[in-house]
Amino acid sequence: MKTIKILGTGCPNCVTTEKIVTEVVNELAIEATIVKVTDIQEIMAYDIMSTPAVVIDEQVVIKGRVPSKEEVKLLLVDNFANNACCSDENMDATCCEPTSENTSDACCDPSSDCC
Repeated sequence: MKTIKILGTGCPNCVTTEKIVTEVVNELAIEATIVKVTDIQEIMAYDIMSTPAVVIDEQVVIKGRVPSKEEVKLLLVDNFANNACCSDENMDATCCEPTSENTSDACCDPSSDCC
């Protein structure tokens, strides 16, 4: 299951970002945990200068602005598709090895030998 963090202290833009991300996750029926991070020390650990920010599996993907719903959809679809073959049931596959050349988009290409 993915973890999506919304970094922000509770300002209107942070609330809007959380709402957009939640709507997209629900619309796409994605299995994800959405965590709201409001502690300034924890937010600073992500090395961002302004909020809101969106973090997917500990990678900052949006910072300092409210994303559009379409942008969030594209990010989540892309992020989930690129990591699909490296799910728990496929972790022994060659493409899931960090040093594998196939760990990129080719990993999820149906014509690929990977997974």
